[in-house]
Amino acid sequence: MKKIVLADDHAIVRTGVRTVVERLGKNMAISAELSNGKELVEYAKKHPDEIYVVDIAMPVMNGIEAVEQIVKHNPEAKVVMLSMYDDRMSVEKSLKAGAKGFIVKVSAADEIVSAIEEICAGRFYLCNKVSKYIVQGFLGKSSPRQKDRRGLTPKEKEVLQLIAEGYSSKQIAKSFNLSLNTIHVHRNNIMKKLGIHKQTELVRFAIKEGIAQL
Repeated sequence: MKKIVLADDHAIVRTGVRTVVERLGKNMAISAELSNGKELVEYAKKHPDEIYVVDIAMPVMNGIEAVEQIVKHNPEAKVVMLSMYDDRMSVEKSLKAGAKGFIVKVSAADEIVSAIEEICAGRFYLCNKVSKYIVQGFLGKSSPRQKDRRGLTPKEKEVLQLIAEGYSSKQIAKSFNLSLNTIHVHRNNIMKKLGIHKQTELVRFAIKEGIAQL
């Protein structure tokens, strides 16, 4: 039995995926539903053998950052990424993070089952809407913007996401159970590494890089 974890902050999307998997999937079962990336990472560390269907745009920690951490902990993790968009950058970042499949939410319902079957067989799966992007054409390559963010640590990326989403330093400190001074240090390090010194520019950078979304 293939155990599948759904991670999406919209309950209606989770319900739709569950319905498709239960109706069309053979030997597939939904084992958990999560609503943000941080919860997903914590769950994945305890359940490394499960399959993950992950939305890109989630609060607290987005799907790409979550998948990066999951794959770092378990390089064999099987992940299908969900997205509202079919742009090349989203596909590239998802695959570089370690996802083996990419599905646009408006794709045919049965594609999610096909994607799960393919990644379980050790192959990649791109839905019809993004199949024009040849996987081998961009695996291993870095865009200038990706180089810009290479120096950020995982924790700094998480802090940057919450800054971009409008959380105060005090709220961020409480979220990570850290001191306010530690968050200020993270913020200063982020600005120094990126050469950015204004909050609005930090937000713009985070959105462009997919670290946070409007």
